[in-house]
Amino acid sequence: MATIPEVYAGKSVLITGATGFIGKVLVEKLLRCCPDVKFLYLLVRPKAGQPPSTRVEELIKCRLFDKLKLEQPNFEDKIIAVSSDMLEPKLGLNEENTNILQQNVNMVFHVAATVKFDEKLDLSLKLNVMSVQKMLRLCQGMKQLEVFVHVSTAYANCDRSHIDEVVYPPPVDPYKLMYSTEWMSDEMITMLTPKIIGNRPNTYTFTKSIAEYVFVEEGAGLPLCIVRPSIVGATWKDPFPGWIDNYNGISGLFIATGTGMLRAVIADADTVADLTPVDYVVNMMIGAGWHTIIHKPNTVPIYNCVSSATNPTRYRDCNVMIDYYQKTPLESTFRRPYVYWTSHPWVFSYWNFIGCKIPCMVTDLCLKLIGKKPRMVRVCDRIAKSMYTLKYFTQNDWVWSNRNCEALMNALPDADRKDFFLDLRPLDWNEYLETYCVGTKQYVLNEDLAALPAAKRHIMKLRNIRWVFNTVVLVALWRVLIAKSELARNTLDLVLNLSF
Repeated sequence: MATIPEVYAGKSVLITGATGFIGKVLVEKLLRCCPDVKFLYLLVRPKAGQPPSTRVEELIKCRLFDKLKLEQPNFEDKIIAVSSDMLEPKLGLNEENTNILQQNVNMVFHVAATVKFDEKLDLSLKLNVMSVQKMLRLCQGMKQLEVFVHVSTAYANCDRSHIDEVVYPPPVDPYKLMYSTEWMSDEMITMLTPKIIGNRPNTYTFTKSIAEYVFVEEGAGLPLCIVRPSIVGATWKDPFPGWIDNYNGISGLFIATGTGMLRAVIADADTVADLTPVDYVVNMMIGAGWHTIIHKPNTVPIYNCVSSATNPTRYRDCNVMIDYYQKTPLESTFRRPYVYWTSHPWVFSYWNFIGCKIPCMVTDLCLKLIGKKPRMVRVCDRIAKSMYTLKYFTQNDWVWSNRNCEALMNALPDADRKDFFLDLRPLDWNEYLETYCVGTKQYVLNEDLAALPAAKRHIMKLRNIRWVFNTVVLVALWRVLIAKSELARNTLDLVLNLSF
């Protein structure tokens, strides 16, 4: 059986979402581990006055590509940036680029999507559903298409407790919904959104579910497959451990914990934290494409790319982050890392107000007094909002079947098992979480590990400040009690008589 690099050799690959977290890792992995791939066409939209070519140049400056630069110094020659916009008709492609893609592309990875949970429904439909329709129309004109891999989410069907590797019927008629949002006012869409999405917690999971249905329905006759990753986290080991480049989702909560800005977490400590390393997810995507090409299945294979099916961890296990962030503290630490776990939102609100909001208000007041712009309360509120957004996922459990993932792993040739690892059972969660925490420091906050002694001294200073503050408060309270309570005075006399 042909190996993955052999199947990808000489092939041209089209990738959307290449400037995103998963997309970057996919680009690096294909170029490094499938060295004979012909071209990577990256659909990139102009942004902030930067043309796609400039954005791709910035992309490959990322430290993620350091290993690739050493192994293949001329890898940039294989990357072709194509100007595109998912919101535009025909993806914003001109006729020339459309013809080039349809004549040359063999494989497609559609990764682009909005991952904002609270995105407006009409925009979420355009980015997550209508973009799939446009990609399918483009692919239907491709002369040499061998596989189209669509990246969904394991939470697309989060209204179910058990999720199989199948496409479920959509909760509403997708076409009527897309047509309706075209003429509805923003106010009407906002008002109707809770009723439309029903049991789902947000527009992201809702539109991802609809996108799967549209993908299968309109892609009939094309070689398709779907990969559904759960919560995507830092790299496990490839190209190196701990790489992460964003504040999205759980990574933002990790950083907020490390800075001491997150004092409580709304979560059921026994709930499974279905975290999947991004390098594992990308291996699954590449492997799914290979498997579809080799076996040419009659139905659309779906891969529930989750960790809980083979190596589950629970949110209580994430508490080790406190120790790791004290061992490798962040330079921007506001308070010593500490987290109180609760399943009650009102308890979270209390701890957030006492432990974060009040100190932030005091800090902002000091910033105002010295002529600087206050910002800490705004950051505190943003973190609290993120926690409320994520609580649906930290308080509920799901069971995913992963028969297709197991079959793919077992089908891998021995030569591919090292580079394209698909077995999460050897993953040590404590070790992974430690490298994750270090990764947020190095790659998200761009802090130098050489400055670690200074960061540790800062942590010790924060500890001493807290001890002094607590002592002053206790002494002040005791003085008030002594002044007003005869019992307190008698107790103090008794202690002094016993001690001296």
